[in-house]
Amino acid sequence: MVNDMETAIKNVANRYEVISLIGQGGMADVYQAKDTILNRIVAVKVLREKLSEDAMTLVRFQREASAASRLSHPNVVDIYDVGEYEGMHYIVMEYVRGRTLKQLISSRGALSVTESIHIMTQLTSAVQHAHLHKIIHRDIKPQNVLVKDDGSVKITDFGIAIANDAVQLTLNNAVMGSAHYLAPETAKGEDATEQVDIYSLGIVFYELLTGDVPFHGKTPTEIAVKHLRQPIDYVRDYNPAIPQSVENIILKATAKNPKDRYENAGLMLYDLEHCMDWEYRNMERIKVDVPTISKVDVNNGHVKVEYVTDSEPVKEKKKYTGYLSPVSVGIISVIVILLSFLITLVTGIIRIDGVMGYEKMPNIVELSQGEAEEILQDNNFNNVIFKEVISDSVDAGYVISSNYESGSLIKSNSRVVVEVSKGPSYLIKDYTGQYLADVEQEFLNEGVHIEIEYEYSNAADTNPGIILEQRGLKPGDRIDPTSEESIYFIVSQYPTIVIPEDIVGMNVDDAKDQLNELGIAVVTRKMDSGMGSGIVVMTDPAAGTTYTQEGSDSVVTLYYD
Repeated sequence: MVNDMETAIKNVANRYEVISLIGQGGMADVYQAKDTILNRIVAVKVLREKLSEDAMTLVRFQREASAASRLSHPNVVDIYDVGEYEGMHYIVMEYVRGRTLKQLISSRGALSVTESIHIMTQLTSAVQHAHLHKIIHRDIKPQNVLVKDDGSVKITDFGIAIANDAVQLTLNNAVMGSAHYLAPETAKGEDATEQVDIYSLGIVFYELLTGDVPFHGKTPTEIAVKHLRQPIDYVRDYNPAIPQSVENIILKATAKNPKDRYENAGLMLYDLEHCMDWEYRNMERIKVDVPTISKVDVNNGHVKVEYVTDSEPVKEKKKYTGYLSPVSVGIISVIVILLSFLITLVTGIIRIDGVMGYEKMPNIVELSQGEAEEILQDNNFNNVIFKEVISDSVDAGYVISSNYESGSLIKSNSRVVVEVSKGPSYLIKDYTGQYLADVEQEFLNEGVHIEIEYEYSNAADTNPGIILEQRGLKPGDRIDPTSEESIYFIVSQYPTIVIPEDIVGMNVDDAKDQLNELGIAVVTRKMDSGMGSGIVVMTDPAAGTTYTQEGSDSVVTLYYD
């Protein structure tokens, strides 16, 4: 039984018939409904009755409709109608069949690099479009991204600043986004710029690749403070197969200082479109400064930050007016020299092999993993981590590089990370025109872990099972054959139709042409008692039944008089 609010929507202009409640937020409820005039399914967002009386909430709700209605982009939810009925404020928008990006991540965990880039390219393109129209979203998060069944995504909730998990952190009580995706300058109460959306995009990218947000806390304020003062973890520590060019996008997008981030979404979009190009994958890791914070005060959700200045006040030194004997001066000089030398040893300014725990890093490049492990142990290095990465130049099981150069003097307890080849990358080919079964067998024979997703499409002049279109992984892409990548195919099938009932009564030539255009083979038969009008009087199979065109031997027969 629908509630009073649903009944009210149903009666708005005798137009929207409520089907079900599909979502609830901090300020509005969302219903699936049918537009009886245009005969289509829509989503109707209704501001809650008590909040309709709050002027600020009403302005924000109306701002969402105004902002989104100015946008026209394939990755932004379309706004169809905005209105007010008997004190109830509502927005009618495109109904997206699917689930939120947050639900997708919760069910699947970390996504593949290719799929993550595909999603981020769509999101960043939508944000760039919004910024070009002078609109800052301010609350980009996976909960506000809808994923369609075909893998495309759409951003919703433009202009909303209040939500269940929003954080109040500014002196003017403005609510500026959700804690896990909150830009540091927003937490400090600064005015929002395009860079706050870019920061949120970087956090979403991190979550797609790792399956979790970078910072956690007991309260939204605690999480926001971590955005201010803690550097984000490297995603390549979570998954070394992630190219450095991809990690660099996250590091640049989530820089603490907005001046260090992408200047605009268009620059971030360019990097997303080219980060998998072979010449960019193994670039150097970029360095992003993290400001040194001396003090963070939080009072009723308001954050005040004090930074360490470049210079500290120098205390005036007391003067010593006494005199020392030459012997004393000599002894003190020797002590000072010895102390200075000892300090340089302790602090590592001067390093000697085998002294104070320092050891010389051996050359282990191009050795087998077993040989490298043995040599490192012989040289007293016991904190060693081996990471497998793909390599097209080094054989599987052999060392590619380490985080310390050979010959360098380092502490024996230093964390030594050694990259070991797990074999070459796998080249993705153009599979269009091949049978799906053959491609599946090829992946199996090559030992490549690629998840194949596909859908069928009617193809009149093609054998069933032929790949018509390839999406996701493109020809020329190189992937880690052991990672879980996915590829999407459109596959041919015999044309299947329901024979139109209005075929009976049509001119036989027109009926034949209509069926031929649908990929159906047709023969015509004149009735013995026909009057010569050329009108179809019967079909075989009968009109209204389902028919599949299985090769050239099956036909639909049209009988005419």
